[in-house]
Amino acid sequence: MKEVLSGLLWIANTEDAQDIRVVLSEGIAVVIDLACEELPIAYPRDMVYCRFPIVDGTGNPAYLLKAAIDSAASFVDANVPTLVACSGGMSRSPAIAAAAMARLPGMTFDAALETVTRTGPIDVSTALWLDVSALANRRA
Repeated sequence: MKEVLSGLLWIANTEDAQDIRVVLSEGIAVVIDLACEELPIAYPRDMVYCRFPIVDGTGNPAYLLKAAIDSAASFVDANVPTLVACSGGMSRSPAIAAAAMARLPGMTFDAALETVTRTGPIDVSTALWLDVSALANRRA
């Protein structure tokens, strides 16, 4: 699990997201799950869990990508500690997290991407990146 914005936004792979004790110990209140290949995670009932099954490449409906970005952006903007997770934690979660951060006041998409890449290596699918960046640059 990688902290992108201190105490506010994390990205992770499915294995990390499934470690409920660690997720809760970080104070995370919302999990946005983007992994379409994995089973949903059973969190305690007081945890907000949003599932947007996105593929790592082409073929994602724009409404689904937009819903994932909008949800993550809304929680982060409201200062709710949020985890964005996908299978490997290297493509979908950093792309959606960067797009959500780009919706914050004073944050550009390029600056958001730079912030996400400081957490470690990422490997965003080019096709997914083009779709996400087109939505992120539209600004809600």
